[in-house]
Amino acid sequence: MNLFDKISADIKAAMLARDKVRLETLRGIKKEFIEAKTAKGADGTLTDDQAIKIMSKMVKQRRETAEIYKEQNRPELADNELAEAAVIEEYLPRALSADELRAELAAIIAETGASGPKEMGKVMGVASKRLAGRADGRAISEMVKQLLNQ
Repeated sequence: MNLFDKISADIKAAMLARDKVRLETLRGIKKEFIEAKTAKGADGTLTDDQAIKIMSKMVKQRRETAEIYKEQNRPELADNELAEAAVIEEYLPRALSADELRAELAAIIAETGASGPKEMGKVMGVASKRLAGRADGRAISEMVKQLLNQ
């Protein structure tokens, strides 16, 4: 079962359970999936890799919005955003720990032959594709900088 079908089935389960936050979040995910499928230039299909990218972006948006709400002293809205992010994360692959990320990036650096900070772009291109959905772009970037500056 692909992610689109799983989300559709889970929407029905959330309706039956009367779980409002989960239901609204899943409907939002499905809306984004349908928009991606029907976007200009799309072929009408949605791979799991594309779905993971969409959901990763959604989690990032929710977290950033929650931070803004916290700064504006609106904890109830921040809590709702974080609850939605938690629901979306259930469908994403397990995130890499710092040690796992360091090991993956060290292998990518060795593979690309990068030797200094000037070659960060070469490493980031490969790392972004390979670690999509498993690590945050900012975390990847910071770790690559550390490893290349050693």
